Amino acid sequence: MERTIVGIDVGSSKVCTLVGEVDDEGDVHVIGVGQVRSRGVRKGVVVNVGDATAAIAASVEKAERTSGYEIERAYVGLSGTHVSSLNSRGVVGISRRESGITVEDVDRVLDAAHAIAVPHNQEVVHVIPRGYIVDGQDN
Repeated sequence: MERTIVGIDVGSSKVCTLVGEVDDEGDVHVIGVGQVRSRGVRKGVVVNVGDATAAIAASVEKAERTSGYEIERAYVGLSGTHVSSLNSRGVVGISRRESGITVEDVDRVLDAAHAIAVPHNQEVVHVIPRGYIVDGQDN
């Protein structure tokens, strides 16, 4: 069973979108590429949202044309001196001990880890769980 994945790299000089199909062995075969000159980005920082958006849209459109695939979601690389990571913890009580840990409990602990104070000009883009501790036991 093949599945399609899309990656977008937004750089200062170019925006590149790749469409690939992953085969049963896990190998990726590129089936479409869209590359355009970057606009609105300097030294990895978006300085003009409208120009950057237009460049990304043009790159995606080219990749859709060359692959014949309609792009609905993509992996996007973020880089630059303005990107950083923080460690955070989320602590919650289990809603029903008798039924064990539920998906809702995991969602609540991720929400708790996400609720950290960040400067007004920054935002949390993604929360990546690095591990869980239940009753003092690492998982």
